[in-house]
Order: sequence, then C-alpha cells, then structure tokens
Amino acid sequence: MPTGPDNVVLNKAAAIERSLRRMRQEYAFNPALDNYTHIDAMILNIERACQAAIDLAQHLVAENHLGIPQSSADLFILLKKANMLSEETARAMIAMTGFRNVAIHEYQELEIAILRAIAEKEYKSLISFCREAGVEIRE
Repeated sequence: MPTGPDNVVLNKAAAIERSLRRMRQEYAFNPALDNYTHIDAMILNIERACQAAIDLAQHLVAENHLGIPQSSADLFILLKKANMLSEETARAMIAMTGFRNVAIHEYQELEIAILRAIAEKEYKSLISFCREAGVEIRE
C-alpha cells in the first residue's frame, strides 16, 4: 500500500510555503526594494525557505540511503542522480543554496537584482522542489 509524504516532508513543505508567502508580501509592500526593513524581511524569509528545503533534501537523502553529501548543494545532486529531482530543479536549488550562503554568511553584498529575480520568478523553484518531493504548496 503506497504511502504519502511523511510528517517531516509535510512540515518542511509547510515552512517553505509560509516563508514564500511572507517574502511575497514584503515584496508587494516594497517593490522598489528601497526600504531596508522590507528587504531584511524578504531576505530572512528566503533564508528560512532555503533552510527548510535543505532540511527536506537532507531528510530525503537519508531516508532513501542516497549517500553522504559533503555540502548542501550535494544534497540536490544526490536527489538528481536518484531521479528524485529534475535537472532544472536541482540546478535551481543549488543556486538558491548559494543565495542562502551569501545572505547568512555575508560573503559578499547581496545584489538587489538577484533579490528581485527571486521575488518575481526564482522562488518558484522552491515550489517545484516541493512538488517533486511529493507535496503541492500554494504560490
């Protein structure tokens, strides 16, 4: 008897959905991206969504015994190799992981153009990731 996604998958997908909704609300309040309070709230919610996606990927890799990742990006590569993610989604999630690393560790200054691209389009890769993980979330 086939089972659906487990509670970890469902909870992480719900966290991604909530974070994306908040990020989109903050962007709607400040589409010019000239208010640092709204920008910070957007970045925080993108970070949360990315971290939940990394946690979800880690869970899927462990549950399916796909290997031992050496980095967050490796999680998505392992899922792609196991045909659990499309090439496009794996690449997009690796890019989102890179954004998260820059945002959290402040390796470099965040570019507003990248933040705008995530707010307008690239956030959909997180929705695709959840779908490929077996959970539909709202945009």
